[in-house]
Amino acid sequence: MLAGEEGFEPPNACSRGRCLTTWRLPSVQCSVAQKLFCLEHCAGLRNPGSCARNFLLYSPPVSTFAALHPVLQALCATLFTWGVTALGAAMILCVRSMNQKILDGMLGFTAGVMIAASYWSLLAPAIEMSQEGSLPAWVPAAVGFALGGVFLGILDKVTPHLHLGFSSGEVEGMPSHLKKTTLLILAITLHNIPEGLAIGVAFGALANGHDAVTLTGAIALALGIGIQNFPEGFAVAAPLRREGLSRAKSIWYGQLSAIVEPIAGVVGAAAVIVMQPILPYALAFAAGAMIFVVVEEVIPESQRAGHTDISTGCVMIGFLIMMMLDVALG
Repeated sequence: MLAGEEGFEPPNACSRGRCLTTWRLPSVQCSVAQKLFCLEHCAGLRNPGSCARNFLLYSPPVSTFAALHPVLQALCATLFTWGVTALGAAMILCVRSMNQKILDGMLGFTAGVMIAASYWSLLAPAIEMSQEGSLPAWVPAAVGFALGGVFLGILDKVTPHLHLGFSSGEVEGMPSHLKKTTLLILAITLHNIPEGLAIGVAFGALANGHDAVTLTGAIALALGIGIQNFPEGFAVAAPLRREGLSRAKSIWYGQLSAIVEPIAGVVGAAAVIVMQPILPYALAFAAGAMIFVVVEEVIPESQRAGHTDISTGCVMIGFLIMMMLDVALG
């Protein structure tokens, strides 16, 4: 029996567009006809624009990754982004110092990636999921977005921290006697919480089976955040080195600032799996938290030295790269 003939039943995963990763697993037995159906109708091979997505889905590592529980997927993805941060911090072994213009460009690039990810990977799926609910589609997205911003705003007010490039007299949060290096690390830690949360929520949403969220879309989000974590790791380690810390300690504290990403990722994935009705709100919550960080921290830091044209141009580049990743793979 061939695909399209009467009585043909595709694998259950086809209805969710995940058959390419499903029928390659040893535990799933699909006939040749069913595989052909998957290739034609789920992979969209007739559409040249899906080539990147098909290539990713066909790769054995992704097939194995797809078999994991969503919480484990979120953990693996956030461990990857944490590792990229550590790799970026390790760049101080090769570069003695970094021009301020380059650092500002790196921060601008980070802001662009986060803005694009907030919409394509989080807000757009949240709005699409809400179409089926009793409330207007914009309500869950708006409520979640606002709550995410408020949550990060509270953390920003109570956590003592110091933004990159700011003087010791410009410490934000509650009064403290912490060292300047600790305050710098706490500032980046606040930045990384919404990134880990966003990845966790994206992978946890896969358990819902909604077409608005796909495995490749979640992978694209993790890749985008990983890319911007590389310059971010160096942007943390370089000021620490200038403060007099050894290279080893600068790398250690640079990577430590991103260790919250796996924690936030696992918490986010587990939360949306246990409480699936909150999924649109959770996606928008992560988006609101990320936008708050971009507007309150990343962009001001990138323009403080006066290199506004460079940082703005890098915001545009980061936005474009994340947009292309999400559209091509999501």
